[in-house]
Amino acid sequence: MKLKLGVPKGSLQDATFALFQRAGFSFRVSSRSYQPVVDDDEIEPILLRPQEIPIYVQDGVIDAGLTGLDWISDCGAKVREICELRYSKLTSNPIRVVLAVHNDSPYQSVKDLAGKRIATEYVRLTQRYLQENHVEAQVEFSWGACEVKVPTLVDAIVVNTETGSSLRAHNLRILETLLTSTTRFIASEIAMADPWRAEKIDSLKILLEGAMNASRLVGLKMNLPVAHKDEILGQLPALHQPTLSPLSDKDWLAAEVILEERQVRELIPSLKRAGATGLVEYPLNKVVY
Repeated sequence: MKLKLGVPKGSLQDATFALFQRAGFSFRVSSRSYQPVVDDDEIEPILLRPQEIPIYVQDGVIDAGLTGLDWISDCGAKVREICELRYSKLTSNPIRVVLAVHNDSPYQSVKDLAGKRIATEYVRLTQRYLQENHVEAQVEFSWGACEVKVPTLVDAIVVNTETGSSLRAHNLRILETLLTSTTRFIASEIAMADPWRAEKIDSLKILLEGAMNASRLVGLKMNLPVAHKDEILGQLPALHQPTLSPLSDKDWLAAEVILEERQVRELIPSLKRAGATGLVEYPLNKVVY
């Protein structure tokens, strides 16, 4: 048996393959193929645009997939959300789906766009947002590159942004945020009703979440004199209890702890000055709670 898995093609592709690599799966794909190869005989991966994945999952054409909450919301697909995976193409931050206009335009809110023209890939999401705000405007589908259409072709756009750099480069400003979105691992109800597929999907969830947990953490090893144990370990953040092991020299202990990576750059010099030696920082692939 195989699990048909939709993998997002495009901007999320490299980040998704990197996440799976940390989870223990190696994906390969040629530039001319939509059929990746993975070193797991029980998975049949298919490269798809993230916009398409929710519908294919809903209809049971594929069993599961990774896509953004933005695309699930846009198409209104009925799918089972397995877990949230907070990664995007550049950072671990959520993306925002925003309404944007040219800096020189007079518009200050969605209310000002009544009767105007809006270009977007998120047609249904935009239409719902306008209805919720009691605004009638013309919404047209755009095949990407919405930023270049303002203000010569359209009055406003609805696009996703991670850093805002593309909007700033095109002299655009954000009026409102329609949705904050992260990547979601989803499955069809049909797949979840099948015991084998449900167990495979749960195994993937455990490994992918473990890889996500590890992405912001590192391990830290050190040796410390018993006489200064309390002083040295007292510098570790609260709730981080190290594993302690005796060394052949009874006056020394080995300690090992998992910490957020950003904490370690400040801790290592401080721990060294307090008497710790043999400090080793190492990366983690998976942390499963």
